[in-house]
Amino acid sequence: MASASPPQPRAAGASAGSLLRRRKLWVFPAVLSGLVALLLSLLYMGGILTPDSSLHRLPVALVDADTGRPPSGERQNLGARLSSAVVSSSPGEKVQWRRLTRAQAQEQLASGQVYGALVIPSDFTDSVRALAGGSAEERPTLTVLTNPGMGSLGSALADQVAERAAGEASRSLGERLVAAAGGGADAADRLLLRDPIAVSTEVGHPIGPRSGLGLSAFYYTLLLVLAGFLAGNIIHNGVDTGLGYADSEIGPWHSRRPTVPVSRTSTLLVKMGMTAGLTVLTTALIMVATIGILGMDAPHLPLLALFSYCASLAVGLGVQAINAAFGGIGQLVAMFVFIALALPSSGATVPLEAVPEFYRVLGVFEPMRQLASGVRAILYFDARADAGLGRAWVMIAVGFTAALAFGFAMARYYDRKGFHRMVPRPE
Repeated sequence: MASASPPQPRAAGASAGSLLRRRKLWVFPAVLSGLVALLLSLLYMGGILTPDSSLHRLPVALVDADTGRPPSGERQNLGARLSSAVVSSSPGEKVQWRRLTRAQAQEQLASGQVYGALVIPSDFTDSVRALAGGSAEERPTLTVLTNPGMGSLGSALADQVAERAAGEASRSLGERLVAAAGGGADAADRLLLRDPIAVSTEVGHPIGPRSGLGLSAFYYTLLLVLAGFLAGNIIHNGVDTGLGYADSEIGPWHSRRPTVPVSRTSTLLVKMGMTAGLTVLTTALIMVATIGILGMDAPHLPLLALFSYCASLAVGLGVQAINAAFGGIGQLVAMFVFIALALPSSGATVPLEAVPEFYRVLGVFEPMRQLASGVRAILYFDARADAGLGRAWVMIAVGFTAALAFGFAMARYYDRKGFHRMVPRPE
């Protein structure tokens, strides 16, 4: 490495005060930093403020296991009628009730396809009949099954939806029971009949105790993305410095290496090769820290290691491609692609079904959404392809292809046009 430059004689120049009075000096930093602050505020806060009012077809299972005979003069038992009441009480554009058997509901909970389930028990009709006849020992009970692997907020939203629907159905049924009882019931019985259904909550698909209440998948994915993003930019700057296309300045130490004549295409190949190599180190250290030291629950370790490497590498290659194409503002562009737009559209903290439509559209192609689904499938859903892992692998392959094609296409275009990189020169 070059030694520190010898002290230079102080050159007469403009004072700080005179420079600060130059309006043109303020324009570019003010416009760019203001736009970044405004856009980040709108993007991040716009995705979390109204999850209830932004609900759009949140998938929740509805299980009618009632086997009781229908009441006299009716064709359906009370479980079937209650199921219809639950579906009709929830706006279709907000909740997607999936009528399933108990086995099917358990399967979809285990594959992360529903956020929760509402289960009507097999003795529901008989329990209501006993309650109306005054011979019941306890209230009929519906069960809400949660899915913590889908994130604490997503599971809580499904729990809230199911309990609200059960409450409305209970009051509707209670009105009929009170009317049928007429004056034959005392005040205490009428009070019980007005709200006859109890609701209990159970975990439908449990996850490990060291899973951050379903948030470990999000934070682990964030680590992979940040590692790929930061390492990509560090490699980009380090290679430019090492090849003499940028100065190295750390505190008072300044160095400038001899410029190595090399094409943009070859430079990008070097940066991508180093990214592929150093991603092994960064992902290994992430796993050592999160699993080895902190003890995060992480089944399928070999698969998680392979997926982590490929996921972080896809981000790193994307960063190199963007820097090669956009030059000086490449790091800012990459930050919006992989961080600013990706975080609120990841669906890992706030479900995509509970954010405005803009974020749902972003979630179709933004990388963090795809990577979070894959990590979640490995950590919580037994590495099932239908839990999001299959789509994640496909999108990683798409990311590889897009980064290589875009990056080398732009680099070769600049080389053919003779847009050679400028070399820093002293005054």
